[in-house]
Formats: sequence, structure tokens, C-alpha cells
Amino acid sequence: MNIEKTYTEKKILGLERNIFFVGITSFLTDTTTKMIYAIMPLFLITLGASKTELSLIEGVAESTASIIKALSGWWSDKIRKNKPFMIIGYAFTIFLSPLFAFVNTPFQVLVIRFSERLGKGIRTAPRDSLIAASSEESSKGKSFGFHKAMDNSGAIIGPLLAAGVLLLFPGNYRRVFLFAAIPGLLGLISVIYFVKEAKSDKVKPLGPILFKDFSKKYYIFLFIVFIFTLGNSTDALLLVKASDIGIEAAFIPIIYLIFNAVSVIFSISAGILSDKIGREKLIIFGYIIYSVIYFGFGKTSSKTVLILLFALYGLYSATTDGVQKALVSDLIDKDKRGTGLGIYNCLLGFTLLPASLIAGFLYDNINNSVPFYYGSVLALVAAILMMIFYRKTI
Repeated sequence: MNIEKTYTEKKILGLERNIFFVGITSFLTDTTTKMIYAIMPLFLITLGASKTELSLIEGVAESTASIIKALSGWWSDKIRKNKPFMIIGYAFTIFLSPLFAFVNTPFQVLVIRFSERLGKGIRTAPRDSLIAASSEESSKGKSFGFHKAMDNSGAIIGPLLAAGVLLLFPGNYRRVFLFAAIPGLLGLISVIYFVKEAKSDKVKPLGPILFKDFSKKYYIFLFIVFIFTLGNSTDALLLVKASDIGIEAAFIPIIYLIFNAVSVIFSISAGILSDKIGREKLIIFGYIIYSVIYFGFGKTSSKTVLILLFALYGLYSATTDGVQKALVSDLIDKDKRGTGLGIYNCLLGFTLLPASLIAGFLYDNINNSVPFYYGSVLALVAAILMMIFYRKTI
């Protein structure tokens, strides 16, 4: 049964109020997480972690928490509320992030990283559901594009702040972890005081979720996403590759900043374009760009080329991440958005574990090019499948 919004509010910068403040929250929280993420690979190496262990930590942290994404999405649909899950989820990140400053082993990092990712699992599907429910049908791509842009704006400021701390205190990763909690706390305040539940017409209570509740197109698209994600390992290996070819530790966060800056520039435009020409075309383009980029990561040993590849990686991100969520939202009933988006996010997280383990193993046991060639091939396969999907649906 469809749910339609029954209210209007004054917009901010042409956006619904909820969309704007959820974006602010994500911006601040991502500043926190990317301050940490930008230096975590190098920090783990100082603790004695191998590339395989590094990939395992990221894969386990993301994938084992992914079941929470599906459960929180279903639960938010059941009680028709999203905000409580968002508050709890963001609080996890804020209060656990500073604990990285006190670890001494890779296993301790894994425990905290896993616990912090539980918070992401709790908040992600309800947050995406709230974005979809707060958007006009004709502008969902724009709304998800704005959210992606704000997410990546935090991912620009975070690495920049991390680089600043490392320039002031060379090699002192633990100071970065302590400072990182501050913007996240401001993000939690934003969601508590400025984000509202998206009002809707009353519907019958949500019953058990059945396989037939979702369309065949939805499941086909999830399969294509699975194939692509199997070659889309943790970005930590990209940062390790940058270090391997000679980029200094203090400038690794800046490289990550370039990727996020490009993503910010194009995310809203990509979302708007997907509203006009169709989301499938943008996703196909993104997969092809990814395939080219990962082939380049495998091939190059040039710092200049690597920086260019990171910039192109931002273009891939802009044309796929938010657009895929908007497409998922299009393919499911409005009263099951939380569940459908939760299953989608759960799939991404679960697939990251084997993807990261495979890439880490190839990196350690063959060379630092093969994992990127592997990702390039799977992305090309996914692009071809997406073309077939598009032709079958037009």
C-alpha cells in the first residue's frame, strides 16, 4: 500500500527541511569517520597488521554488522518511525570513535570498528527511508544526491583535519582519533533537534516480510549489485597503494580528500540527471568508469596518474552511490522502503567481506596490481548485466 506525504514545510536552499538537516548530520558524522578512516590503514600497519589483516578488519566490521541494516529497516517500517534509529546509530559512532586512541593491537581495532559499524547498521536504512519519504517523487534523485554530496563534504573536511593534525604532530595518529569525536557530537545534536519524522497517511501495521513483497526487478538489480560489489573491496587498499608508490603518510588524507571533493561536485548534478534520463544509465556509466579506474590503479606506478585516478574515483562515486539508493526506492512499495533499503545496504556490507578478503589475499600473495585487475573485470561484467537489465525494462 502506498503512503503519501500529507504536509509541506518551508524549504531550505530549495530542499525539504528534513533532507537539509539529515545532510548536515551526515556531513558532521562523516567528518568524524573520515578523519579516522583516512589514517586507519597506516595506523594498522604501525601495529603490525598485514594487508590481508587490514582487509579482514574492514570486511568483518562492515559485513557482520550488515544484518542490523536489514533488521533496523524492517523495524522502522513496522513502527513507522525512523528518527530513534538514527539517534542511536549516530551516538554509537560518536562515543566509540575516540577509543581508537587507546588500542595496541589490530584485534582491538577490529572490536571497536565492529561496534562502531553496528551504529551505522542501525541508522542507515531508517535514514534512507526518511530521505525517500521526505522527498517529492520527482526529485528523489536530487535528494539522495544532496545527501551523498554532504556525506562526501564531510569526507573532504575529515581527511583535511587529519592531515593538519599529522603535520602538527607527525606520526601521532592517536591525537587524530581524539579530535575526531567533536564534529560527530554536533551531528548528533542536529538529528535530535532539527530532524522530524516524515508524516504520512495511516496504513495497516506491517506484517511479516515475504519474498513476493518485492518485485522481480528489485531482486535482479540486487544480483547485479552483488556482482559489482564482489570486486569493490575496501578503499583502504587504495590508500595503501598510494603509500606503496611513495606518497608520504601526511599527504595520504589529502589524496582521499581529492576523491571526495570530486564526488561532492558531481553528486547533486548526477542525482538530478538521474531524475531526468533514468537512473540505470548513470549506474552503467559509473560501473564502466570504475572498471577503467581500477585497471589504472593496477597498472600505474606514477604519483601523478594515481592522483588523477582518485579524482575519477570521485566521479564514479557520484554517479552510483546515491543513484543506486534512489533506484532501489523506485523499485519497492513506499510502505516497505526501510526494509527494501535495509536489504540493499545489508547486501553491500555482507559482500564487502569476501571482496576485501580476496583483494587483500591477492595483494599480499601475488602483487599490488592483481586485486585491482580483479575488481576491474567484475565491474565490467556488472556494467554489461546492467545494460541488459535496462533494455529489459524500457
